[in-house]
Amino acid sequence: MITLSRGDWAAEIRPRSGGALTRLTWRGEDVLRPTPPGVDDPLQTACFPLVPWANRIAAARFAWEGLTVELEPTPGFAPHALHGTGWHRPWGVAAADGASAVLTLEQPRSDWPWAWTAEQRFTLDGAGLSIGLSVTNADQRPMPAGLGLHPYFVRRPGTRVSFEASGVWTVDEALIPVDLAEPDAVFDWCDGPDVEAAPFVDHAYAGWDGVARLTDADRTVTLRGSANASVLHVFAPAGGDFVCLEPVTHPPDALNAPAGEETGLVRLEPGQTSAMSLTITAEART
Repeated sequence: MITLSRGDWAAEIRPRSGGALTRLTWRGEDVLRPTPPGVDDPLQTACFPLVPWANRIAAARFAWEGLTVELEPTPGFAPHALHGTGWHRPWGVAAADGASAVLTLEQPRSDWPWAWTAEQRFTLDGAGLSIGLSVTNADQRPMPAGLGLHPYFVRRPGTRVSFEASGVWTVDEALIPVDLAEPDAVFDWCDGPDVEAAPFVDHAYAGWDGVARLTDADRTVTLRGSANASVLHVFAPAGGDFVCLEPVTHPPDALNAPAGEETGLVRLEPGQTSAMSLTITAEART
């Protein structure tokens, strides 16, 4: 476990549990959902990395540049593969001090048929937390790549979520995108509705402007994503104690998108790196 603190902020990181952030607090109050004691499942943590792709790959299968790739379905989400493989692996600690940490991961060819490395940089300052995530092609062949971060924000009574997006991907029964529609086709967050008013949401909002806010009676928490994280995936289960606002570089199943569709995936040549980041800040409401 790595513990960080700076000013009003404190964080805990568990490198061996998928390089996950297990707690983030501001002025002693949880901003992200804290991980239950003794739990190692990254799906129960505060935030984990999505690398070398984000969200679902339908039927754990895709074709890319003449290569047919069949992945192992993710347990609990079969027949699909979910969120890359970085969150299933223990990460190494390259550096850590009282307010920052650098985690690294090296992956040989396995069910993902390219070798790759990844890095996470966690930094606390007086304003809040920043996380940088990158992936590097360590193979001898070009590979597709996508990135994301999966924070679980605490959902307090009266929590309102607001952000701007140009569209939302409607999905089929397997949560695979079907059509890009107007934002209100699922649920429109632009006016800051109470999360309790939302139906079950597990959808990718396209054309996100990079800023999202969670506001309640006491505080406003602001999430900002890097420019290349132009998709915000929202997971808001009815009655839950959290809401996920996930900055990602591409929508679900982008590796099976129709030819010519702009997906946000990148083609990494050997040795090339792709990176994204997020920041989380907070301020009191008066």
